[in-house]
Amino acid sequence: MNNKLPFRFGSEVYTWFMSGDGETHKGQLGHMIEIIAKAGFTGIQPIFTWMGDLVNPELLADKLKEQGIELAALALAQDWNGAKETDEEKIVADNAIALLEHFPGAMLNTVQIPTGRHDIETRRKSLVNIVNTVSKRAADKGIPCSYHPNSPHTSIIRTEEDYKIVLESLDTTVTGWTPDVGHIINGGMDPLSKMKEYQSLINHVHYKDWDGNPEFVLMGKGKVELLEITQWLKDINYGGWIICEDEGSLALEDPDAVTIHDGQWIVNDLIPKLK
Repeated sequence: MNNKLPFRFGSEVYTWFMSGDGETHKGQLGHMIEIIAKAGFTGIQPIFTWMGDLVNPELLADKLKEQGIELAALALAQDWNGAKETDEEKIVADNAIALLEHFPGAMLNTVQIPTGRHDIETRRKSLVNIVNTVSKRAADKGIPCSYHPNSPHTSIIRTEEDYKIVLESLDTTVTGWTPDVGHIINGGMDPLSKMKEYQSLINHVHYKDWDGNPEFVLMGKGKVELLEITQWLKDINYGGWIICEDEGSLALEDPDAVTIHDGQWIVNDLIPKLK
């Protein structure tokens, strides 16, 4: 992909995780790395609790080197439903931080697993405190962090009000924000407007497309203004990763083909139209 752009393109592995809630492609991170490299991406974002044997940093580094791609980020997805981390959640987070210490520059991408919008005011405050706490521990180890909101109806961070409360409470000395353009539009907001509003927080970006029937669709086939968003990121000289996380229905049937499609769409349809 175009080396003259200020940003680089990578791929998440959630495209494979979708089938069977992770069971269908469990333990196949090596295969995902191969497909992501074949698609032309230069980075990958695995899910920390779904890495199989490649959670070993030496094995992971060897596989990434073999395929010529980098560890762009690691997704740390936890429930975080209490006032603070549980002992188990803290162990998982610290293990993710320890792994990232072997890959300088790779991002810790924090995300809450949605479990409902009950007690929302209290839980939004608790989530912010936990994200800031985890990010502080990572930042103390020199690891960059970014918080990723999502948009299922059970998510406590999906609406404009949610975004205002949470994003404006992040400790910006230790964490930034990952705008996921598909989740933003799925929550009833305009992705580019929201990104411009909180531009100073952006240090990681996720792409997925959306058509509202009922939610996500193959990259380039939906209503997200991906060209305009990418042009804006180029214009502001955004220098981080754009991670594709395709959650269209086709991913359930053939995540390999979807990932190859996304890489080809970026090279053949998106990049050539940038000014």
